[in-house]
Amino acid sequence: MADDLDWNLIKSFVTVAETGSLSAAARTLRASQPTLGRHIAELERALGVTLFRRGRGGYVLSENGAALLNRARAVREQAAALSRLALGASEQVSGTVRIAASEVMAAYALPTLAAALALEEPGIEIEIVASNQVENLLRRDADIAIRMVKPAQLDLVARKIADIPLVACAATAYLERRGRPQQPDELVAHDLVGFDRDTSIIEGFARFGVEADRHAFRFRCDSQIVYWQAIRAGNGVGFFQRPLIDRDDGVEALLPGMRLPVLPMWLAMHRDVRTSPRIRRVADFLHEGLKRYAAE
Repeated sequence: MADDLDWNLIKSFVTVAETGSLSAAARTLRASQPTLGRHIAELERALGVTLFRRGRGGYVLSENGAALLNRARAVREQAAALSRLALGASEQVSGTVRIAASEVMAAYALPTLAAALALEEPGIEIEIVASNQVENLLRRDADIAIRMVKPAQLDLVARKIADIPLVACAATAYLERRGRPQQPDELVAHDLVGFDRDTSIIEGFARFGVEADRHAFRFRCDSQIVYWQAIRAGNGVGFFQRPLIDRDDGVEALLPGMRLPVLPMWLAMHRDVRTSPRIRRVADFLHEGLKRYAAE
């Protein structure tokens, strides 16, 4: 029976081993916990070994499981490579394309672009993975990724889209109540919207010679969408993408002379799938659409 294993069982085994629990593996694979539990039990029966010790802390690899893990990973990678090559050889400009992007891009840029794409390519279905985590294109977690850092993996093909300016901003209603800061050092007298555990804004203040900690922010949240909505609702001064600020009549850009880092935007895909007509079509469409987004 071990000579005729279902590759899905191996993928489930590796994912449970890497995540440590059925629930986390189910989220990663977009499957149910009972399905993964059956996969692990079936693989153990087929191999005649116990792969995990089950406990309150989750699934812990047994000695046999640990010994098999690297070989199982190699099988999974080979299966993913075969899938990529088959996708790259497809000639149809139809089917599903899965796009990974940050929460902000997934919520405020991609839906509009997907609607425009549907008018030109009605046979293409779009799936969006809205996450600030870097999706693993090597394992086909996504076909295309929109990233705010340059991908480093050698097997990926990346194209720079644009640099998105970041600027200080606040809701007009808040500024009419509290006044408009004219210099960066005046920001400390304002209510500020910042991140919770992310220290990037605090580090930015330090570059301007302003000492601050997380308590300098009256409103804190690491979710980019919640952060933007907090600015729009009038919670104080924050820092966000210039294109979204310019699109919102209720939010004003502040301190034009304050030089903030830009947010580089890259489009990436695995080199094995770049010959797929539908993925190439979507990638080219996104590249042009997001370039316009960054420039407006």
